[in-house]
Amino acid sequence: MSLFTRLSSSYFFYFAILGLISPYLSVFLDGKGFTSLELGEIFAILTATKIIAPSLWAILADKTGQQLLIIRLGALFALLSFMLLFWLNSYWLISFCLALFSLFWTAILPQLEVLTLNSIRRSSKIYARIRLWGSLGFIVLAIFAGQIMAFYQEQGLASVSNSSFTKAFVVMGCVVLFLLLLSTFTIKPRHVPSAVKKQTASIKNKLLELRFMIFFIAGILLQISFGPFYGFFALFLRDLDYPGFAVGLFISLGVLAEILVFIFVSSFLKYFSLKSLLIFSLAVTALRWLLVALYAESAWLLAFTQLIHAASFALFHSASMIFISSHFSACQQSRGQAIYLGGVYGVGGAIGAYLAGALWLDGLGATTAFLTASVAALLAALLMIFLPKENI
Repeated sequence: MSLFTRLSSSYFFYFAILGLISPYLSVFLDGKGFTSLELGEIFAILTATKIIAPSLWAILADKTGQQLLIIRLGALFALLSFMLLFWLNSYWLISFCLALFSLFWTAILPQLEVLTLNSIRRSSKIYARIRLWGSLGFIVLAIFAGQIMAFYQEQGLASVSNSSFTKAFVVMGCVVLFLLLLSTFTIKPRHVPSAVKKQTASIKNKLLELRFMIFFIAGILLQISFGPFYGFFALFLRDLDYPGFAVGLFISLGVLAEILVFIFVSSFLKYFSLKSLLIFSLAVTALRWLLVALYAESAWLLAFTQLIHAASFALFHSASMIFISSHFSACQQSRGQAIYLGGVYGVGGAIGAYLAGALWLDGLGATTAFLTASVAALLAALLMIFLPKENI
């Protein structure tokens, strides 16, 4: 099995579980009888673990050089934590279980990114082609889970359907996490020279540079804008009377567009600066949430907004990984990735989730939530304009 195949399979299953959780965790929690405010709080708790956990894992990884071991332990304990959902029903127990799952799940991606980028000598072209397999995994599970939800929607009473889907949700998650764990054992350890292992250069000065601070804050604003989408999109479509399978199809459309970006991103990087790509991604994301807020009843316009996901996520993520990889030295990579992912996805995601839950009002505040998301993305784009050109 080639290095490309081994790394791609881990990305496939890692993002497959995201293809289940991102669209359908809200449906799972709704089936448990929680209100939209409680959903927002649970999403915030789940996301808040990303603030500190990645940095703790990264410090360990930078000091030991054992990225692969951390990836395997993260996959194992994420699986064991997710299995607990079979038996839990109360608000606090489910919140704790999901937080525990996220604590270990967040250990995987920063180390996988570092291991991948180092293994392929930081080639943006190869990285993009490996990363697109994560998008494929997301699509496969998003469509499959959507079909499962549609199947149960056709089975009589809504309460029965919700109960059945909650069980199916946990089963699907456990299967994918088990396959993720197996895939990590196909990856060969990367041997790091002892001199690199012992080197623990301070990261403080890099974090305080103006270009990183602007980049970091803009990333937080972007993740805040994703709050209504990540937390409530499936429920949003259901309330608009879209059929169950449409959830998977709409989300998969966005990921298909994202795959095209991952394939051709190296070409974009040849003709455009990182700064221009980051600004463009943020600006069109603001347009995306505005259109969702005002025209979600139109299937065609909603499909168009999902195509914008290619820029909202794939283009921004690819440019961000190149930014992080070039900004931090070799012995700072794990900490740099963890601070970025923990701060942007942790702080931004938690604020976005809580704000979305507070604004949603069981669907009555959906338009307000997406308009707020549009403003957050627009502020991020305006802030990114001030990113120093000479350092990119």
